[in-house]
Parts: sequence; structure tokens; C-alpha cells
Amino acid sequence: MSPMPAFSESVEDNEFGTIGRRPRGGVPGRSFHTLHPGTPTMLSRSYNEGDEEEEEEDANGLSSGQAHLKAPVGQYEQQQQQPSPEVHSHAPSLTHSFSGGQQLESPLDDLLSSMRISEGHSTAPASPPAPAVPQLLEASSAISSFSSHANFNVYPNDSFSSSWEESSGLCDTPTHPASVHSSSFSGPQHSQSLPIVPLQHPEPEGSLKVLLLHGNLDIWVHEARNLPNMNMVHKTLSAASLSKLAAILQNTIQRFMTSKVTSDPHITISVSDAVIGTTFALSNSENPVWNQHFYVPVAHYAAEVRFDVKDSSVVGSQVMGVVAIPVEQIYSGAKIEGIYPILNSNGEPCNPGAVLSLSIQYTPIKSLSTYHHGVGAGPHYHGVAGTYFPLRKDGTVTLYQDAHVPDGSLPNVGLDGGMRYAHGKCWRDIFDAIRQARKLIYIAGWSVWHKVRLVHVAASGSGDTLGELLRTKTREGVRVLLLLWKDPTSRKILGYTKDGIMATHDEETRQFFEHSTVKVLLCPRVAGKRHSWVEQWEVGTIYTHHQKTVIVDADARNNRRKIIAFVGGLDLCDGRYDTPQHPVFRTLQTVHKDDYHNPTFSGNTAGAPREPWHDLHSKIDGPAAYDVLTNFEERWYRAAKPRGIKKLKISYDDALLRIDRIPDIVGISDVSLVREDDPESWHVQIFRSIDSSSVKGDFPKDPKDATKMNLVCGKNVLIDMSMHTAYVEAIRSAQHFIYIENQYFIGSSYNWNQHKNIGANNLIPMEIALKIADKIRAHERFAAYIVVPMWPEGDPKGAVPQSILYWQNKTMQMMYETIYKALVEVGLEDEFAAQDFLNFFCLGNREAPDRNDTSQTGSPSAANTPQAHSQKSRRFMIYVHSKGMIVDDEYVILGSANINQRSMEGTRDTEIAMGAYQPQHTWARKSSNPRGQIHGYRMSLWAEHMGGIEDCFTKPESIECVRRVRSLGEMYWQQFAAEEVSEMRGHLLKYPVEVDRNGKVRPLPGCENFHDVGGNIVGSYLAILGNLTL
Repeated sequence: MSPMPAFSESVEDNEFGTIGRRPRGGVPGRSFHTLHPGTPTMLSRSYNEGDEEEEEEDANGLSSGQAHLKAPVGQYEQQQQQPSPEVHSHAPSLTHSFSGGQQLESPLDDLLSSMRISEGHSTAPASPPAPAVPQLLEASSAISSFSSHANFNVYPNDSFSSSWEESSGLCDTPTHPASVHSSSFSGPQHSQSLPIVPLQHPEPEGSLKVLLLHGNLDIWVHEARNLPNMNMVHKTLSAASLSKLAAILQNTIQRFMTSKVTSDPHITISVSDAVIGTTFALSNSENPVWNQHFYVPVAHYAAEVRFDVKDSSVVGSQVMGVVAIPVEQIYSGAKIEGIYPILNSNGEPCNPGAVLSLSIQYTPIKSLSTYHHGVGAGPHYHGVAGTYFPLRKDGTVTLYQDAHVPDGSLPNVGLDGGMRYAHGKCWRDIFDAIRQARKLIYIAGWSVWHKVRLVHVAASGSGDTLGELLRTKTREGVRVLLLLWKDPTSRKILGYTKDGIMATHDEETRQFFEHSTVKVLLCPRVAGKRHSWVEQWEVGTIYTHHQKTVIVDADARNNRRKIIAFVGGLDLCDGRYDTPQHPVFRTLQTVHKDDYHNPTFSGNTAGAPREPWHDLHSKIDGPAAYDVLTNFEERWYRAAKPRGIKKLKISYDDALLRIDRIPDIVGISDVSLVREDDPESWHVQIFRSIDSSSVKGDFPKDPKDATKMNLVCGKNVLIDMSMHTAYVEAIRSAQHFIYIENQYFIGSSYNWNQHKNIGANNLIPMEIALKIADKIRAHERFAAYIVVPMWPEGDPKGAVPQSILYWQNKTMQMMYETIYKALVEVGLEDEFAAQDFLNFFCLGNREAPDRNDTSQTGSPSAANTPQAHSQKSRRFMIYVHSKGMIVDDEYVILGSANINQRSMEGTRDTEIAMGAYQPQHTWARKSSNPRGQIHGYRMSLWAEHMGGIEDCFTKPESIECVRRVRSLGEMYWQQFAAEEVSEMRGHLLKYPVEVDRNGKVRPLPGCENFHDVGGNIVGSYLAILGNLTL
């Protein structure tokens, strides 16, 4: 049952993990479980007859009939009572900070307010360690030694944000039931092989060591026995505290239940208050069997690994008890396994005989050899393991920067073999691909505007808008499908369209194609039917479909066709067309006359600067393009499925072409373009963040089958979280440097100095910081360059941008402090600073007036407005909308995903990306700097940002390169911030914060706010905006 919003479980359930065992297509790979926020897995519920239609129509893709995952549990054999040794172990109390802000209102608020709820979250005592010499005891030896006393605790929200996460789409996050293996735990046979850990009394608080877990945890959760019937507790609470409403709800549910109503248990596994795994929930079971396996990456400072046994009920998830394993016990790498008592907050059994069978083993990063030789090392590299789509070989990739790169606008970059890097023309190539399509054109987008012009060169002879071009293609018999995010604030009333808050033109574009054969589906971001109303509201209102793909058929020679795909960060809409010069004023009356975009300003924008736009994109030609097609088909089938009264209408399902039935189109197995030993061969893998409420097709209905396809079981959904997995693996494999361009950079909140429980628990920032720290300890060079926007799009004084800037600042602070501590550890804090290893940048431009300047048209903006100040200073930021990472010049990830919780979690925004490398251009093959297409791409980007190429740029990890790039960023910032207006040759700006020798991040002295437009550079904390801005 869905938890009630005012009485949900604690924020620990608001992290998630991804897992998988074997990539599709038979590519071998080890199970890999990746962190993210989420809530309890709820894959089981009770059904009555007549639910078949709901099972068929369930938007979650989980079959109701298959949702029950109970396994038979053998009876424990009785044995003589064993005495409990007097050994003490107790976990430190973890008191959650109150986030502040308003309480989430619900119908039960008034009733719940009468309950006595502590704001502190009690931490159960650490469970006793397994004996050094395992004893083959029967389970009853532990059971019979337990006290019959049971103390039930109801755990409250510890902040508004945690309540929100529990009751919302956040909740449905990857609460990962991981691999369910066949070696099931079935009764006495298994119980005889595990030691029974007797009940022990707690030690004083603070006695456990906090250690760094950086590596992987291998965890089995087998089964629990003798759990309390929490429904009896709920009845008591209903009568005593919740009065009539809760009692009515409870009784109504029980009238429809034909079997005993008892607890619906599941386990959440957490490290440092971040949930790294969750089992599926079993309905009505006091002796649940899970037999679930988790292989989880960790990068956490922690004292214990907690296994919280929870029950979901009408009033929310309640903690029954806890098993806590001290990190000190597993740190050596030894496997710890046993049957542990489940204790309440007083250190007593939560129920007579309540036990949990589990095993856990830690493997540190230094022992994981797969990360020691770079990305794609060796001929037997099979790609990122545990993902939905496998690594595809023998294709080609084109990399793009910005929508268009005019000939001669960037310097030549030399590559191996005497080749030169070719600067791609993204929108020109998309235009040509659409024009040359013969069978299909499928476009998925966050925003697609029919009025956008992909080609802005008059000599091309084409002035067609995208809408006109697509209409022309449908008249030629090409199947044209558009799958667009439906902004819930946009409206169409009596033929009149009103654009939504995000100005995506969704209704306007649909109306343009209304009387054509172009099929347009506006797809809202919806949660599954079984989510609570709060969850459904949040998912539908806050989160989006964020993928940006164009899929077409192309010439495959010999009168055959093939599939190619464009994937990246560029939307086909207004404001995106730009070049590496990023004009601010000069094109206002020419190229950008009908394409003005600057959401920073409101009111009169006559003569105000446009917002220059920087982005990354790619074209995939080869087998991986068919995986992009599969993603579109899965999403289309889900979006086209009729619901409600629309069931009476014809579905759009038949609009999709069955390419396997079109003999002209080459299949995926026959589309290889180049040989693997060709220097221009690429290996490509597709990654996603998406759940089963957004796709239909290959996602299984039975959650037991999820891990076969490397999916994670969430509360009510199956989740593909390979995006986060890919980033973590690439960072761990990096040997020399990392270069990131991203619209956001927020994560690893569990290691911040404040707001540790806010829920931004993706590992990416912490993994980068720990990579640098490991290299410092090894006395090896490593560098990370991170480029973000100067401020989030919109008015930087607004609540949302200020909140995002605050989280970003906390992320920066955490990383710099981690690096400084590593320098101190090896005695290098006087020789090096944290910025010798990690630097943050943004982009900006400034134009001096010239004779051809035509920006001064129309009525001038009012004095003392941001647009007037910007017009006078003739400067503006270049908005970084990129979503990409380059590792060691040998591996690249490009797509739609930002580095924040929205993009990495899997149940918030839907995302897609490609990860690719050239097998002939890796460090492992060359034993030196690779100089293939990825090297050329990075050098081209650096030439754009820094106004040219310097020799030191070829070795980004070197101290000479780091300091040179930082000095250029500082120089261009001084030029950007100066009173005197001057033309800028480069655009790379040192991010306007000060990082001292101790790694502390502060505003620049005298520059606490952004020039011209205002807004605190380090942001402001607003708890109520947590989910929206993380």
C-alpha cells in the first residue's frame, strides 16, 4: 500500500541503487549495483478477482498476478536454548537535522498531529558479530534466547524534504532488489550452514569506527523469521491516536482481504544514511524469503551497514527493527554471514524470535582489477556490465559541439596517422539525414518546435522550417513520428493554445501537425497506477521526459537501408542554434532575429543580449543505433496505450514500422560498418535512466525476471539505471584525467558538511574526489576539469536557481575538502593546492561595439534593470547545456543526462546517452596518449573555450596544463568582470569562487553576486525546493 504523505518513512529510503547481472545480447558481465535514491520496493500486493484488466493496463509494467514473490520457507528445527554471551556493540546515534520548511499537508495532518513523534531518528544497536569459528547451530538456539519483550517504534519524517521524497516519484526510485539467484535459502538445509549470532547488549554510543568504504559490497539477503504483525500495531495506533479516519481505512482494507492481514516486509540496506539496496516487499508475511543478491558500488565514510526491516501500511513505512553490521568487521574483506537478531531502538528483539539471515563481503577498489587499466582496456572488454543494452562493436560515431561549426572557425587538430579532426555540423547533418530518409523519421524530445530552422546558411537554398520539412517527408510516404514531453502547464482550450511554464511549444507543435499525416504524441511524465496521489502529482508536475533523439533510415548501399541515430543534449527548438563564437549582440538582427532566447530577463528585452548556447551531441551509425530505436519503440508503445475513455479510440501502436518485416532495412546483426581493427572503428553502448511507467515492450511483467535484463525493482516499477552505472565505472577506470561539461553538478550529499540526508546520493562527485585522493597518495598526477553554467537558466535571484547554486556549492566544498585531506595525509599540502587537481569553470562572452552593431533597436530597457546593465556592459554568460564526459582521451559519454539526482535516479527524468571508444585508440593499446577522434574532440572544445591550442593541452593531467588552463580562466574572468568593455578571444572563465589552501570554498572577495543580473553566487538554502532542484 502506498504510504501516507504525512507519516512516511525516514529519508534513508530515498536513495537507490542499480543492478544487473548480464548485458543483453549474451555479453558476459558481472552483476553491478549502482547507487541512487529511492524508496521501499513494493512489488507485492493483494488482488481480488476482477483485477485482470488492471494487470493488463498497469502503467508500471508489473503483472499483478506475478507480483507475489513469496517462496516456501522451511520450518526451523527446535534445539536447546543457548545462553547469550555478554559481548557489547552499539552504533552511534544518528540524529537527522531538521530541514525546515512547511509540512506537507494531507487529510491526516490534523489526526497525526495528536501523536507523540520524536524528531530524532534513533539508530538501532549494531548487531553482534558472527563468531570467529562458525558454529552449526539450529535457528532456534537464537530464537529461544530472545526476550519476549517487543518494543514497536514508529519512525517519523525528519524533514519536509524526506517526507516529500518518500511520498513522491522519488519514492519510486531504484530501490533495487538486485539479483535473485537460484541458490535459494530453503529452510533447515540453509539454517544449518549459518552461524546463529546471539543477542548482545549495546555498547556506549560512539564506540564504532568510521571507515571509508570505497569499492563494492557483495550482499545476500536471504530471509527473515518471526516478524511482528505491524497491522496490529496500526490498529492500536488507529484507536489511540488516529481516531476514526485511519480505523475506517484499516477496516475497509481488511473487509476485502480473505487471508490474514499482517506485515508487508521489505529490507533497506543503507551506508552512511544512503540507501544502497532494497528488497522487494512481500505481502502478508511474517516469515518472508527474498534470496536477493546485491553487488553494490560504495564510496562512503560509515560506521556500519544497516539492514532496516520495514513494513508498508496505510500510515506509511514503519521500521520493525534493524540489523547493523559494523564496518570494522567487514573491512578486511572477509565474508560475514549468519542469522542475526532484529533489534529495536532499545537493543531488544523487535519480536520474540525475530531474525534475519544475510551475508556481506567488502572488496576495496584496489582489489578490483577491472578498474586498473583504463576504459575499454584489452580486446576482451565487454563494456559496462549490468546494463540493459550491451556493448555494440564495429560502428562509427560523429561528435558535435554546438549546433553549427562554420568552416575555418576552429583550428586544425592533428590525430594519429596524419589525420585531421573534422569538425561536425550537427544541425546540418540532422537536416540532411531527415531530407534523405525514405522509410522513417522518429523524433523524441523534451522540446521540439516546428518553426525552428536547422539550416541558417542562405546559400544552402533551403529556408524550410522543421515543420515544413517533416510535412514534406510524410507526403513522400515516410513514416514521421514525434514523441514529445507534455508540459502539464501547457493548455489547449477551444482551439487556443497556451504555452506552459517551460515554453516547450508542445501544444503549438501538435496543433501545427494536426491535419497532416505526421503523428505527434504528447507524453506526460506519469507515475504508475499504484503510486500514491502525492507521488503521481510530483512525478507528473516536476519531472519530465528529457531524452533528445532523432532516428532515421539512411543509405546502406546496394539498394538497402539502415538505421542511424542522433543522441545528445541539443533540443530541436528555439534558442539552441549557435556557433563556437557564441555572439551576444551581433546577430540579434540577423541569424537570431526570429530566434531570441534569454529567460534571465522579463519585460522589455529590446537590445538586450541573447543567451549564447553551448551543447554537445553525437551521431551513431552502426548496431548501437538500433538500440536507440528500441528505446523509442518502447516509449512509444507506452505513450500510445489508450487509457480511460480513450480506450474507445484507435491506438497509435500501429504507427510504428516493424523494421524486421521490411526487407529493404538491414537488421542489427548485418549492419557492421567497419572491421574491429580499422583505426576508425568505434564500440558503442547505450545507457538510460528510465522506468517501466515510461516504457512497454521488453520490460518483463514479472519482477523476478527483471534482473535477467539488468533492471532494478523499485517500489512499483522496474528501473533501467545504467546511466549512473556508466559514469561510476568510467570514473573508476580513469587513469589520467576527466573532463566534464554539464548543465548541473550536484551529488554525494551523504558526504556534505550539511544536509547529508537531502537525498542527492549519486556517487559521481565523490568518486571523482576519491580518484584524485588515491592518485595523490600514490604520488601520481591526475586532473579533473568541470565546466558548468555560470548560473542555472532563469533569473539567478529566483528561488530555484539559488537552491541549485547552493547544492552545487556544497558539492564543490565536499570535493575540495576530500582532496585537501589527501594532501595533508602525504605531507604535500604546502607543495600543492586542491586546485592543482580539480577546477571548476564556466563560460562567458563580451563584445566590443563596432560599426556593424545593430543591437540598439526598439525602445531601450528601463534603467537599473538586468537587461539594461547587461546591455551597457556588453557581456553575458554562455549557457552550458552540455551533458558529457571525456576520460583519458579514450572514452566519451554524451547524452541528455545531467549530473544530478533528477537525471541519475531512473524514476525522475527519463534520459538516454551513449558511451563510446575507439579500440585502436586507447592507453592500453598505445601505452601513450591516444590521439583518435575523442582526443580531437576535446582539443576542439578547448580551442573553442580558450581561443586556441597550446602544446600543454595534449597532457591534461600535467601540473603545467592544470595551472595554465586555470590561469587562462582567471585572465578571461578578469576581462569579463572589468569595467572597461573589450572583445574576448576566449570564453573559459574560472568559476567565480575562491578556494583557499585548505580547500574551503568562498565567494570571491567583492564579488558575492553575479554581475549585472544579481543573485548570490554560492546560492541560498530553501528546503522546500529539494526534489525540484536536486
